[in-house]
Order: sequence, then structure tokens, then C-alpha cells
Amino acid sequence: MLRDMATLNEQPATAEHLLPLALTSYGHFTSMRVDADRSVRGLSLHLERLVRDSRIVFGADVDTSRVRDLVGRALDGQEGPCVVRVTHFDPMVEMGHPEGATNPQILVTVRAAGELPPPPLTAMSVQYERDLPEVKHCGLFGALHVRRTARLKGFDDALFYGPDNRVSEGGTWNVGFIDENGTIIWPEGPVLPGVTAALLQQRTEYKVASVTLDEAKAMPVAFATNTSIGVRSLSAIDDTPMEVEHPVLSMLRETYLSVRGEEL
Repeated sequence: MLRDMATLNEQPATAEHLLPLALTSYGHFTSMRVDADRSVRGLSLHLERLVRDSRIVFGADVDTSRVRDLVGRALDGQEGPCVVRVTHFDPMVEMGHPEGATNPQILVTVRAAGELPPPPLTAMSVQYERDLPEVKHCGLFGALHVRRTARLKGFDDALFYGPDNRVSEGGTWNVGFIDENGTIIWPEGPVLPGVTAALLQQRTEYKVASVTLDEAKAMPVAFATNTSIGVRSLSAIDDTPMEVEHPVLSMLRETYLSVRGEEL
């Protein structure tokens, strides 16, 4: 049985530990799907993300060996596939003096993982760009607000586009397309470099191109990727239906599932 849990360094996380993070949202994280054999697809990429983002957010390094050890400890006694989130934040951060946040700590949380792939999703287009989009940071208000707006209107999530009408990414996922020729297209623009997208790009032919919202809706297939969902088809963008089955989409799913996990 999987237990939801949170540890800060080697100890159970307390409300006092988490209050600064809750009040400021100043930190960054990576989420990874851990299979039942305790392996992670793209583990090295997740660790590289933590190192890269910590230098941007805190000007500090990350001991990746310690991260692996803490994740392994958090998984002791857990059963089944799960999603582990590693959050890097400084419990001493102050709203008025964020420059003093120079000693980030490691928070590990564990939750159950869903089946792969999940059912298709519908997306409502929203003009929005995340702050510092290249960093997987804890400032999720904007993304959650537009997701909430989309869900209140009957959609599953939001698909972002910019002032130039170019599509970028989803609420917590990268978006890709398959055109009428079967070509995989990843939209060009300011987006979070996702681990699942990177694993697919390492193993498939594709192109990166500017995709306007109208061009996105004209594509036969759109799909979402992240570590929790793998490759998930979009059944609609706004009121435009999309194909949810396609040979290239099946190939992408099979490619992702065939990626050998790295041991923690």
C-alpha cells in the first residue's frame, strides 16, 4: 500500500518546515515516475534539471548522490509505481530578503502513480506564459489559475499561447503535434524542457517549429507529455476535435514505455 508522505532531508517534514515554502513559493522541483522496480526513466535528466535550476534560483549546487539517497529512503516500504517530487527550497527564505535564501534543502514527497497512458484530455486555449518558463519552479499560481478556469468551463486543462498567438505548452506538460505527413512537431517558444519530451526527442525524428493556435487546431493529432502521464493524446483544443489514435502516436507511446529506467 502506498503512503503519501513528505520528508525534509532525513526527517519527516513538519508544518513549520513547510510554512516558508507555502508563503513564498520560492523554490524549484522535479517530479519523476518511479516504477515498481524502483527505476526511473530519465533519472539523469531529472538530476541535471535540479542542478541547472538550483544555479538559477539559488546560485547553489545540488548533491545529486544525496538526492538519490533521500528518494531511496522515502521509497522504503512503498509498494507499486509512484510519483516522487523532489523540491529544493530554503526553509529560511524571507519575503523581504529573498537574496538570503542561499542554503536550499531537499523535500521529498511521494504519491501514487496513475495508469499509463491516461485517457485523452480536452484543452482550452489561454493566452499565458509562465514566469521564467525554462525553470520548473514552485510558482504555480498562474498555471493553476488558468487550469481552474479551463476546468470550470468543462475542459480538462489549459493550453498556453503567447501574445504572438504561438502555442507553447500546457498547464504542467509539454505539447507536441503530428501533422498530415506524420511528422512530429514540437512548438518553438519559451517552454519548460520536459524530461519525457527529451527522452522522445532522443529516440525519434522530429522538427521544432513555430505553431500558431490556428495551425495547432489544423493538426490531425496533438499530444501531451510529462513524467506522470507519459504520452497522452488531446481529444480537442477548444471546440476543435483531434484524432486520439494514430500510428505515430502509438509509436511515441511504445518508444516511451521502452525506455529503460535508471536505478536509484
